[in-house]
Amino acid sequence: MTIHRRLKELDLDLPPAPKPAASYVTVVEASHLIFVSGQGPLVGADPVCTGRIGETLTLEDGYRAARLSAMNALAALDAEIGLDRVMRIVKLTGWVSSAPDFYFQHRVVDGASDLLIALFGENGLHTRCALGVHVLPFNIPVEIELVAALKPETAGEES
Repeated sequence: MTIHRRLKELDLDLPPAPKPAASYVTVVEASHLIFVSGQGPLVGADPVCTGRIGETLTLEDGYRAARLSAMNALAALDAEIGLDRVMRIVKLTGWVSSAPDFYFQHRVVDGASDLLIALFGENGLHTRCALGVHVLPFNIPVEIELVAALKPETAGEES
């Protein structure tokens, strides 16, 4: 089953691929790995929510923001190489802008992890780091970065 078919089954549509907001590229392929720059809960260039989890936003708000951030990362991957070239998700890093007394960053980042597992199955299981930070660009509550492995028959080819 293709990832696009799985997205349809889950009633999800990939957003347009995000554009860099500063001096960097969104996706870089190196050998058999592909790296996706940090993505936030944006629609186009606009944040869908702002603020800190545990302060102005709830854990549930953060979970949804992490899920949308992961959708944006997938949209960037799809635009650059196509999702069917992805063999597995290797690593996810999630930064959560959170109140000083909020200790559930890992539950917020589950919004991204749960989506990847739902789409890629066992190949969506990944290593992960969930970090609490004071503030993120544009005052977004979550930023997600991905590393994925490419299928062997396409590893190392230039896009």
